[in-house]
Amino acid sequence: MGLLTGKKALIFGVANERSIAWGIAEALHREGCELAFTFLGEALEKRVRPLAASVGAKLILPCDVTKDDEIAAVYAEVAKTWGKFDILIHSLAFARRAELDGDFVSTTRDGFALALDVSAYSLVGITRPAVPLLNPGGAILALTFYGSLGPHGIRVNAISAGPIKTLAASGVAGFRAKLRLAELSAPLRRTVTQQEVGNSALYLCSSMASGVTGEIHFVDSGVNIMGESANETESKAE
Repeated sequence: MGLLTGKKALIFGVANERSIAWGIAEALHREGCELAFTFLGEALEKRVRPLAASVGAKLILPCDVTKDDEIAAVYAEVAKTWGKFDILIHSLAFARRAELDGDFVSTTRDGFALALDVSAYSLVGITRPAVPLLNPGGAILALTFYGSLGPHGIRVNAISAGPIKTLAASGVAGFRAKLRLAELSAPLRRTVTQQEVGNSALYLCSSMASGVTGEIHFVDSGVNIMGESANETESKAE
């Protein structure tokens, strides 16, 4: 029996096999967890369905997290198929490519609002209808979010991952330089893999982390502890 045998997880955010969310999905599946996935649009559906099928997922549902009716439709299907579930994974972020280039002060009002809606508020949007369906001792895991739902017995934690070559990262200007900087400044002198993030997610979503909530867990080869040393490395790299 695996660590998560008999558990069920709903995962928002898989885009392809290089997604951090997919690394998490593989780790959960390896330990016996049953998985469900959402996707946005036909292009991503073509990538997500084969991945979901490879881990035996029965639920593969469309969802635009900026639309409450689509979120509600996902949970209606989850309730019908599973009834209750145990783990919610939020691995969503979006900004228009134009907003990722140039100076931060050039960010448009509507571009900022859209990025905040998809990347941050969507956690609230998908959590609210999940709470009545989550089993006691359930876990919610996000990427770089800090909070908890303690009174419901639901733990909420976040993983702050180092730079990884994902579909989303490809739209960030200067990403290759950021990868190199992470390698230079990290105590481990390397970047991290999606599998390493997945293994940390497995711990945070399992009973092994039953006393852990409201934490941000860094999986970045130690870059976050470097402080001024990282800044010095950046100066040398330039």
